[in-house]
Amino acid sequence: MQGKTVLITGGAKRVGAAICRRLHRAGANLMVHYRSSVTEARALQTELNAIRAGSVTLIQADLLDCDSFPNLIQTTLSSFGQLDVLINNASSFYASPIGAISESNWLDLIGTNLKAPLFLAQAAAAELRRQQGCIVNITDIHAERPMKNYVIYSIAKAGLVGLTRSLARELGPEVRVNAVAPGPIIWPEDAPDLDEVSRQRIISHTILKQAGDPDDIAKAVHYLVAEANYVTGQVINVDGGRSVRL
Repeated sequence: MQGKTVLITGGAKRVGAAICRRLHRAGANLMVHYRSSVTEARALQTELNAIRAGSVTLIQADLLDCDSFPNLIQTTLSSFGQLDVLINNASSFYASPIGAISESNWLDLIGTNLKAPLFLAQAAAAELRRQQGCIVNITDIHAERPMKNYVIYSIAKAGLVGLTRSLARELGPEVRVNAVAPGPIIWPEDAPDLDEVSRQRIISHTILKQAGDPDDIAKAVHYLVAEANYVTGQVINVDGGRSVRL
C-alpha cells in the first residue's frame, strides 16, 4: 500500500474510520469522504496526518447527488496525483417494514447503498484502469438472507452484491472488484428495535458467540486491496459464522 491512494466514502467514523487507520498504517494516502460528520472527519485527519504529514485529505459530498462524483475523483487526483483504490463504505440503515415504506425511503436507501457505488465506480473507472487498481464494496450478510422489517436496505445490499460481480466483469482484467459483508460488528447508532435482548440473540446466532470489531472488517478490506491479486468478483463474509446459522 506504500504510496497508493485510497478514496473511501463514509470514512470519518465507525467501520470507515477503522478501514482508514489500517490502510494508512500500511502506507496509503487517503481521500476521506464524509457527508455530515465533519467533526469526526477533522479529528481523524489530524490524528493520521500527525503520523504522516499530508497523507489524509477530506472531501464533503452528498452521495445522493451523482453530479458531485466527478469532483470527488478530480479532487483526489489533484491532491495525490493518482487513485488506486475505491472503497464504497457509506451507507444509510434504518427499518422500512411493509405498510410504512415511502418513496423517499426508497430513494435514500437505494441511493446510498446501490446507486452511489455504481456511479462513483463509473466516475473512477478510467483512473482505476490506468492504475491497475481495485474496488471494495461494503455489503451485508443480509444481502443473501433479508432482515425482517428492513425491506429496502436488504434489497439495496443484495443489489450491491450483484453490482460487485457485474463490475468485476466490466472492469476486468485491469480492475479487481470485491466486497466485504459484515455481520454483527458494530451496532447501528439509531436502531430502537435493537435492544440488549435483541443484540444478545443476534450474537447467539453466530458460531463464534461474540460480536466482531470494526478492525475485523478493516483487515478483510486490507487483504482484498493489498494481498488478493488473484481475487475478483468475490464477497467475504466477516460475521463470526452467523450467515451459516441464519
